[in-house]
Amino acid sequence: MQARLVDRHPEVPADQLVAQMVPPPMFDEVSFTSYIPDPKEPSQAAAVAKAEAFAGQVATIHKAAGKKNLFGKKKQVTGAGLYLDGGFGVGKTHLLASVFHRAPAPKSFGTFGELTNLVGALGFGNAVERLSVNSVLCIDEFELDDPGDTMLVSRLLTELSAAGVSIAATSNTLPGQLGEGRFAAQDFLREIKKLGAIFDAVRVDGPDYRHRDLPPAPEPTSPQELVERAARATGSTLDEFDALLAHLSTLHPSKFGALIAGVSSVFVSNVHPVTDQAVALRIVVLADRLYDASIPVTVSGAKLDEIFSAEMLEGGYRKKYLRAISRLLALSRFEVTV
Repeated sequence: MQARLVDRHPEVPADQLVAQMVPPPMFDEVSFTSYIPDPKEPSQAAAVAKAEAFAGQVATIHKAAGKKNLFGKKKQVTGAGLYLDGGFGVGKTHLLASVFHRAPAPKSFGTFGELTNLVGALGFGNAVERLSVNSVLCIDEFELDDPGDTMLVSRLLTELSAAGVSIAATSNTLPGQLGEGRFAAQDFLREIKKLGAIFDAVRVDGPDYRHRDLPPAPEPTSPQELVERAARATGSTLDEFDALLAHLSTLHPSKFGALIAGVSSVFVSNVHPVTDQAVALRIVVLADRLYDASIPVTVSGAKLDEIFSAEMLEGGYRKKYLRAISRLLALSRFEVTV
């Protein structure tokens, strides 16, 4: 019988959330030397040098933070901050993972969404206590779309930095511009400015490597062919789009990674544009987890670059949706294992 994601009901104990905060498998072996800068984009080589220097700084700060003064108390050392800003697919995550691999343990790596989910699962105080022992906290896709998340992360990073934890982050928005495309209320603009002060911002320019010399979004597979291809693919799942979206609404986003664990390829039938924001944001999280796991995606119905309505792509979460499309298109080109 064909397996389905909707039949999976994963549970992830809160105490495992910190332990699993590591780079996605596709970044297990990356390093500063394996990043190949585009000679047409001088900012890329400069970013490699900055990131490598930052990794050395992390080790120095972490070592100093562990030393005690004459009174037997640990020295007060403030963590450093690095912010890699640039467009989609220019290798920011590669550099962020390289920082993680170079830094001494303990250390953590996760997306912005995974970080907020961690705090929600553990509680703020518990999360601060667990992360304060780190040499570095690496945050991928740092975006402030929600004022509550703005306040939460600002407070978290302030406390961690004061505890000697260095912070490295990637984003498609410079620190001083965080939140500009959305909530611009005066009551948290101050918090955004405080966040920006933590980081040394480094620009990484270049075209999205996931689309360099690649064809546009593939045509959707016919319904019958989708079923046949899913049946031939060992370890695959086949779900109807609306049923899958309904199932995602019953799961905490922190469980989406466990939902697809062990799946070799994902097939989805009857894909169509979504117009509900909450539904669309769940798709974004699922796309991130699928991309992290390098799981091929094949669909019938609408093209993957049509999954979000035109109106949604003009809204405040535009960057999230464009990132999801970029990742889904990349996954649609992956070879399905039969």
